[in-house]
Amino acid sequence: MAGKTFRSASWFGNLTKESFIHRSWMRNQGLPDHVFDGRPVVGICNTWSELTPCNAHLRDLAERVKRGIWEAGGLPLEFPVMSTGESNLRPTAMLFRNLVSMDVEESIRGNPIDGVVLMTGCDKTTPALVMGAASCDLPALVLPGGPMLNGQFHGREIGSGTDLWQFSEDVRAGRMTQQAFMEAESCMSRSIGHCNTMGTASTMAAMMESLGLTLPQGSSIPAADSRRWALAHMAGRTIVEMIHADRRMSRILTRQAFENAIRVNAALGGSTNAVIHLIAIAGRIGVPLTLHDWDRLGRDVRTIVNLKPSGAWLMEDYYYAGGLPAVLRCLGEQSRLHKNALTVNGKSLWENSQDAPNWNPEVIRAWDQPLAHGGGIAVLRGNLAPDGAVLKPSAASAHLLRHQGRAVVFENIEHYKSTIEDPNLDVDESCVLVLKNCGPRGYPGMAEVGNMGLPKKLLQKGVTDMVRISDARMSGTAYGTVVLHVCPEAAIGGPLALVQDGDFIDLDVEQRRLHLAVSTEELEKRRAAWMAPRLTRTSGYESLYVQHVLQANLGADFDFLVGTRGSEVPRESH
Repeated sequence: MAGKTFRSASWFGNLTKESFIHRSWMRNQGLPDHVFDGRPVVGICNTWSELTPCNAHLRDLAERVKRGIWEAGGLPLEFPVMSTGESNLRPTAMLFRNLVSMDVEESIRGNPIDGVVLMTGCDKTTPALVMGAASCDLPALVLPGGPMLNGQFHGREIGSGTDLWQFSEDVRAGRMTQQAFMEAESCMSRSIGHCNTMGTASTMAAMMESLGLTLPQGSSIPAADSRRWALAHMAGRTIVEMIHADRRMSRILTRQAFENAIRVNAALGGSTNAVIHLIAIAGRIGVPLTLHDWDRLGRDVRTIVNLKPSGAWLMEDYYYAGGLPAVLRCLGEQSRLHKNALTVNGKSLWENSQDAPNWNPEVIRAWDQPLAHGGGIAVLRGNLAPDGAVLKPSAASAHLLRHQGRAVVFENIEHYKSTIEDPNLDVDESCVLVLKNCGPRGYPGMAEVGNMGLPKKLLQKGVTDMVRISDARMSGTAYGTVVLHVCPEAAIGGPLALVQDGDFIDLDVEQRRLHLAVSTEELEKRRAAWMAPRLTRTSGYESLYVQHVLQANLGADFDFLVGTRGSEVPRESH
């Protein structure tokens, strides 16, 4: 046998009783002698699940990864982790992101793995796998499952999520029949893959590519395109090379890499969820990252990608136009990119993108013809959000970016659902809809309910947007003038908990201000009378979550998971 070159050699690489046990049990899978010759062992961490439709094709994709690993002289070993699909998992997939990260971390650390391919798709699987792998700091490569093909409905292209929200409001307003609404169901999701808009899944895949964790075009090739299979094959070859070069995650996930990702998110008009996830990933690898960084770095970046929900096109069109490399080239030419940031293939981000073509300037616009001039995530502060709140200007209505309105308050999502259709609800288009107790602890899990549907009676008048404020998240496929992630959240006594019907709220996105026009004395009286909401469940994982989850501005990770713990196994069991 070869010497103990790799981490897996402590399992397979000697003549002891322990190595006998490890090798012997592996042989029941038909592995021959020579695969234990000291070659690197590559874990394939797979979130395949038929309950997660966005990831249901990852079993087939994993076989392509294995081909590349074998070809490069590695030993591929696939293993499953919990799969968190936003479309089916209740009460919200975000509740389980940290749990999956723990599953990934301990699976990597406790097994004979020298490097890992992280197979992701639906949006929470991406940060969960990267957070877990970052805590071990081995060589790791992300392979996204890719977006669906464009939806086709009544002679036009439709996008997952974004057009659903529009259709739903049209039905409530009487502009669309129930029959047409049901017909759109199969037209929207017509191929394998995740959301085909610039929702959270597409955004997080783009964040991985801009961080340097995927091969070029890894975030944009459609799931049904044969080039996704070829990419998987090359991912297998690349991870073996990464292991030989000891190109571990901490060499790639640097401060410069995160700054690149923030600017890319602004150029894409990416999901507000990326804020929480990138802060959490940075916390695991030990890179300081704050809301202030998001506002400072993204504010002067123009949104040049014309995709729904901010724009008009879809992910399939984006790939054909040039994908993320074309966006990176534009940012680099505008001196808004750390060009030397390392990527998984050993080249810099700029080497991978400096010659990238843009085949469709309608989809990926020129810098001087942007979709929005201030495309970054706006971080708002004030007495209503002392620790920050976020809003995506590219998806908001320009006339509402500076607004004062009377609060219409919903104490929780159940209160909202039971009230919003009431024709006697005291609300008009100038009001501000306020939703409480939907943050990390309050929901718990911080569900995607922040993009509240508008009151039916206003939809019937032709109103299409209102200012909405909550401590919740919203789907990256959603749109509107929506203030999210208000910190501290209402459930722990943040100022949001004290808002009452009739209070006036001032929003000024340009000044980054969110102010509740109520005196300090009155707020103190309300706080003295405030009572924390009772939890619906006080045992099991949900109890652990509520006790240890951090606020949204800190990434909503568990307090005991922040930081890198490395890959060393503390003891041998045999």
